[in-house]
Amino acid sequence: MNNSATFGDMVVRSRRIRGGAGADIHVDETGDPSGRPVLFIHGISQCRLAWRRQLSSGLGRDLRLVAMDLRGHGLSDRPRDGYGASGVWADDVRGVITALGLDEPILCGWSYGGVVIGDYLKHYGDRALGGICFAGAVSRLGEPVMPFLGEEFVATLPGLFAEDVSASVAALQAFIRLTTSTEPTPEDAYLALGYNSVVPAGVRLAMLSRTVDHDDVLRQLTKPVLITHGLDDKVVLPAMSEHHALLIAQAKASYYVNTGHSPFLEDTDRFNAELLTFASSL
Repeated sequence: MNNSATFGDMVVRSRRIRGGAGADIHVDETGDPSGRPVLFIHGISQCRLAWRRQLSSGLGRDLRLVAMDLRGHGLSDRPRDGYGASGVWADDVRGVITALGLDEPILCGWSYGGVVIGDYLKHYGDRALGGICFAGAVSRLGEPVMPFLGEEFVATLPGLFAEDVSASVAALQAFIRLTTSTEPTPEDAYLALGYNSVVPAGVRLAMLSRTVDHDDVLRQLTKPVLITHGLDDKVVLPAMSEHHALLIAQAKASYYVNTGHSPFLEDTDRFNAELLTFASSL
């Protein structure tokens, strides 16, 4: 199914694409169809709207901007199981790349999006890619992961996994507050609460119950990599990106002061400028 709408001044085209194990993945696309593709992959409990300040920006004059809803999130299918299978996540990303004919795309992953990118690399390598951008991204789950996740975020996990509505909403509000270094506007806070709330607690539990270590695939990367991270990040600690920079010889790291877990929302102009420069260098 194909639909179109407007996002600011940009025309957004929406599609449903068959991903891993038969799940349908919702995708929004805007920007220059002939530009370098960027596939934005959001974090846990989020959706494609997390990238709204990229999709509605001047990046679309030069780049082909594509944002997917992870399975279990946004408008994508919510299968009962399969969230622990690396190959399923890899097939979701490959399905979007293939169905849209994305030619050497940049995979831009935020937070858990780094795990999903690692899943893709594990199964398909980086041959089809133009580059990778990690934004406050994590690539390890399970032990030993504590050096890379903030204590305040870890404290929200029981509530994020709870089926009780009041406990879940309270944890989501605490989690959302941790994603930025300053208080979000009411509009941003309620938008985020809305798209976080539609994700079943069982999906979050299954995703964070995985044991993952993608160090090996990151060491083998041959394509250019841009790492961005807020130094005040309380969800994924900057130590995670420092670890990535040590693993990936060709990576360029950009650290943001007075910025939390969402550099693309908190310092949009800088993030967009660096992404465009990175894309232009490929």
